[in-house]
Amino acid sequence: MTFRRDVDLDPGRVQDTRGRGVRGGGIALGGGLGTLVLIAIVLLTGGNLGDLAGLGGGLQEGPVGSQEISECQTGADANERQDCRLLGAVQSLDAYWSEAFAGQGEFQVPGVNVFSASVNTACGGATSAVGPFYCPVDQTIYIDLGFYQDLESRFGAEGGPFAEMYVVAHEYGHHMQNLLGLLDQGRDAGAEGDAVRTELMADCFAGVWAANAEDTGFLEPLTRDQIAQALDAASVIGDDRIQEQTQGQVNPETWTHGSAEQRQQWFTNGLEAGTADACDTFEGDI
Repeated sequence: MTFRRDVDLDPGRVQDTRGRGVRGGGIALGGGLGTLVLIAIVLLTGGNLGDLAGLGGGLQEGPVGSQEISECQTGADANERQDCRLLGAVQSLDAYWSEAFAGQGEFQVPGVNVFSASVNTACGGATSAVGPFYCPVDQTIYIDLGFYQDLESRFGAEGGPFAEMYVVAHEYGHHMQNLLGLLDQGRDAGAEGDAVRTELMADCFAGVWAANAEDTGFLEPLTRDQIAQALDAASVIGDDRIQEQTQGQVNPETWTHGSAEQRQQWFTNGLEAGTADACDTFEGDI
């Protein structure tokens, strides 16, 4: 998707802590629940790469430099810069889900933290190796933008602006599950397990937002090429694809996020339906 050039962005919406994390490759301890609990939460609620065996330490640091999200002011900036694009996507997600959630309780936007190398959270310490994740304790999405480079260079994703926004929309989907009281259902691994069903629902929620993103006022209409970017990203982070690449074999009994085909299908379900009513992954076959 392309942002409308004259739309206003709010730099205060995303916390930018790049360059302030603990460097050196270890888990940054100190946030309350500790490392093991953090890893368990990532397995169940939102990590995309580092939560699978053999992937620790692979991500490169996101850009630090002199650029900061405080410089992101308009949709034109979002079309040029990755961090501004993240900010714009978050604001579009806010606009859609706040309206869609109306009548179901008090809506709260999630926190969003862009970090590099490592970060302390209410779920414990984490490094970039866990990939983007959502911590339900502090209701915050954490992401190192270096993840996108790793997605392409190590896992062969096509990449592209909408692939990046799909990743953020998936994590935002976990926040919506948390608000709806659905996040704690995803505990059992396996191809039909609740953990996979939880992740596929978040993929579906990402598709629902994509179907409605133009109406939020931030984005231009979605194109076929942009849909293909999201589907490609969903495919390369399927459990079967990652296991085949890192372990040389596929073991559905240990899946936590779903196969490439499942992830693409549930994103498509949300995109075609345009409503969260199409995202009940806990009933029937997946």
